[in-house]
This record gives sequence, C-alpha cells and structure tokens, in this order.
Amino acid sequence: MKQNLKLPDVPGPIGVFDSGYGGLTILEKIRTELPEYDYIYLGDNARTPYGTRSFDVVYKYTLECVTQLFEMGCQLVVLACNTASAKALRSIQQRDLPLLDPRRRVLGVIRPTVEAVGAMTTSKHIGLLATVGTVQSNSYPLEIQKLHEGIVVTSEACPMWVPLIENNEYQTEGADYFVRKNVEHLLAADPLIDVVMLGCTHYPLLENKIKTLLPDGVRVLSQGDIVSRSLVDYLQRHPEMDDLCTKNASIRYFSTESVEKFSSSASIFLKEEIKAEHLDIN
Repeated sequence: MKQNLKLPDVPGPIGVFDSGYGGLTILEKIRTELPEYDYIYLGDNARTPYGTRSFDVVYKYTLECVTQLFEMGCQLVVLACNTASAKALRSIQQRDLPLLDPRRRVLGVIRPTVEAVGAMTTSKHIGLLATVGTVQSNSYPLEIQKLHEGIVVTSEACPMWVPLIENNEYQTEGADYFVRKNVEHLLAADPLIDVVMLGCTHYPLLENKIKTLLPDGVRVLSQGDIVSRSLVDYLQRHPEMDDLCTKNASIRYFSTESVEKFSSSASIFLKEEIKAEHLDIN
C-alpha cells in the first residue's frame, strides 16, 4: 500500500472499479438510476483476468486501484467485480480503510446480490455461474448462509466465458458450446435449482443464451439492477456520503492498458462510443 497518502478532502466522483470491462454493465445501470452523479471508471485491463489469480494478488491489485481512485478524489468506490469483491473487499474495509481514511467507503457486488436472492427462490436451491476465482472463494455460499438459512448453493466455474466476451466472440457457435456445457453441468448437479445467479459482471451479455437453456420457471438473477438499486438505497441511508459525491453528470474512463483497445472493447458493453484515458498503477 502506498504510504503517506495525501487524499483530497473534498467531494468527488463515485469510483467504479473492475479488473476489465465487465464492470461497465454495473456502471451502465448505476448511471441509469443516478444520472446526475459524477463517475470515474477504472479498468485494470493490463493485469486482467483476476479470476484465476490468488487471494493475495487480487487483494494487492484491488487495493492499488482503490487507492488510485481515492487519490483521484473518489470518496466512495464500488468494486464492480465479483472476484475483487470476493477476495479483497473485506480486507480493504477492515484493514486498509481505517489507515487510508475511515470516512471513505468501498462497496462490493456480492452482498446486495445475496440479499436479493432469498426472495426469488421457492425450492431453496440456487445455482451460481461465476469465474474460477469467485467459485473457489466460496463467498456466495458463505454469504447466503449468513442471511438465508437452509438455501443450497451449487456453483459452476465458467473459465471460457470472460475471454469469449472480451474478444467479442460471445455470439459465435463456440460460445454457444461453452455456455451450454456449463449450464447443463450446473443443472445436472442439482435439478431442484430454481434461480441461477450470474456471479460475474460480464455475464449479462450471455443472459439471453442462458435463459434459452433453462427449464421453465427457473429465473436468472443479474447483478446490474440489484447493485444500482442497492447504491441508491445506500446513499439515501447515508446522506453524509451522498454529500461527498459531486453531481455534474460527468464520466471519465481510465484503463491501465491501451486506451484504443479499451475504447473499442468497451463499446461491446455500453453500445456507445467512449474516449478512455491511460493510467499507470504504481
């Protein structure tokens, strides 16, 4: 962690962080709910994917990016990344924020997703589609058991999905094969599943494919709407934090990799042209 930080003590934009592009699906929904706020999106594309990395590495990278967003004026940062939320959020909240600035906040995507899923299931059998890292972290089953006693979670790691999406191959027959393989394996592991959680912010781009493979009555839980509504609720319950978020309806995009590549790939997720800026994480 950087030492002797001089963090801005004034209102600033909301920071949204992801290891790559998937967090753009969360940002899009947040901006729909809170269009008047200012945002900085940071994608650590130079070091993606996080999903296959160890807890220590994901924690180190996530903390570096959160610290960078703090230095850029963000008082509130959303980890729009399941792997970072699973492997780094708690350590940052408990260990680092008290040292960096106890007034600042870092929020994740797992808790609001877990809070919402309990009301969606009748069978109390839930499926999770996620990256290898998120599945191995066991974060979703642990959080679900804390809030919803008796719910059974069956997890399926989908290592090919993110590369297919980020290379704009998610509409190909090859993508169809891998999506079908993982969904069928999940359902075979527990035929009583009646809710499937998409535990990666990339996966909404595959949601329509996934739905065609599910039996009637099985619902899909996608994170964008849930996380955005949760953020609205959080700011309403914490007006002191809301006062620290500037509201000029602006947005800036930063990537640790090529800005040309980021701007091109981001259009897959946002369906609009953007101009990104390069940022080195020291």
